[in-house]
Amino acid sequence: MEWKECKIGDIGKIVTGKTPRTSIKENYGGTIPFLSPSDDMSYKSSPVTARTLTELGLKEVKNCLVPTDSICVSCIGSDLGKVVKASTPLVTNQQINTIIPFNSVDSDFIYYLMTIVGKELNFLSKTSTAVPIVNKSTFSNYDIRIPKNKKDQHRIASILSSLDRKIELNNKINAQLEEMAQALFKSWFVDFKPFKDGKFVESELGMIPEGWRVVSLADLMDYAGGSQPPASEFIDEPKDGYIRFIQIRDYETDAHVTYIPISKRNKLCHEYDIMIARYGAALGRICMGLSGAYNVALAKVFPKKAYFREYLRSYLKSDYFYKTINNKGARCAQSGFNKSDIRSYRLAFPTDEDIVKKYELSAISLIKEQQQLNTQSLHLSQLRDTLLPKLMNGEIEL
Repeated sequence: MEWKECKIGDIGKIVTGKTPRTSIKENYGGTIPFLSPSDDMSYKSSPVTARTLTELGLKEVKNCLVPTDSICVSCIGSDLGKVVKASTPLVTNQQINTIIPFNSVDSDFIYYLMTIVGKELNFLSKTSTAVPIVNKSTFSNYDIRIPKNKKDQHRIASILSSLDRKIELNNKINAQLEEMAQALFKSWFVDFKPFKDGKFVESELGMIPEGWRVVSLADLMDYAGGSQPPASEFIDEPKDGYIRFIQIRDYETDAHVTYIPISKRNKLCHEYDIMIARYGAALGRICMGLSGAYNVALAKVFPKKAYFREYLRSYLKSDYFYKTINNKGARCAQSGFNKSDIRSYRLAFPTDEDIVKKYELSAISLIKEQQQLNTQSLHLSQLRDTLLPKLMNGEIEL
């Protein structure tokens, strides 16, 4: 296989994004995805963006609409180096440089190449400036190495793409499993469908089945925040006497795995525990699937009874909980929720707890299937990340 040295600007047209004026409300809320580094860029395909543009907004940033299969690379701040491949035409903000690949190169290959380049740019920027930034000129002139033949590029990319396709399929199945659990929860505990033929009584929450009562969320669960050892104790390889340190970002990627000394001060979690993000943009997010010592930005849920766990998981994952905990304003985002916040939630709960036990049995099978898929995806991503640099530098010959 023959390789050639070139620059990023030699493999495609480089477009730096632009943000339409936010003072004009009519610019936003349309059908055109507007990508920024704060959107989830942890998967290959472009994510569902937090904001969209109208045709009016698009006119303000003319020439910034990039086509499907463009490669978007975040080039500023702590998000520098994040990469996605556009699965639909979209606009990015000014913090992203996009490659519109020429026909002579394989777009999938360029995507995987940029995941490596992104990490290199991130490292170089952090060593040279207090605010990491890579402008369009620096980005375009960055040296890269690619196979001369497009077919060779495609062969390399197809191996990595097959792994990503399976990971994406697992994610879709997991989303469907989550929808099933939420639909069952809503049917039983919100719409009361299995109890429609019985008698209903008035309550502070409206009409509820006879024999049910209104309780506080605090009657069903406790929680405990994590601990925060000094960064000087962190290491990035497993070692005797150390335990994995779980942070919110670890539920998205294994790119920053950290270990800390085993200590009585550590707060421990296991893969099926319910974990709640306590601060900032992730506030109210429900996590699971990791074992280790969790940090202060996470809280572990302790059900008052063991068979309350899946009921609580579904309730805490509901849009109602997420939206209301976030609507409590800046205080929650900065200082996290507290005991009074948990007490403020009022729920209709069956006096006959056999109903909750039945839900536990139904939901846990879905949760276990989700966890199996998550574990498989983790192994696939580790395999992909091991193969990626070896394929990209020609160490593995096809």
